[in-house]
Amino acid sequence: MSGGSIGDGPSRDVHDIDPELLAILVCPVTRGPLRHDAAAGELVSEAAGLAFPIRDGVPVLLVDAARRI
Repeated sequence: MSGGSIGDGPSRDVHDIDPELLAILVCPVTRGPLRHDAAAGELVSEAAGLAFPIRDGVPVLLVDAARRI
């Protein structure tokens, strides 16, 4: 037994997001594209003026969780 945890593999920063997932995600308000801001750990919708957080690698696309930009 390896003694590792489930999901062992390349480690990823908690702000990373799978590029394939990013390609299909859209802003829940405008249905427009989202820009990944890795440094801030957010997905940004320029059209809506909102930044959605990425928590533990999972985008939280809820307007109530977003911050205004």
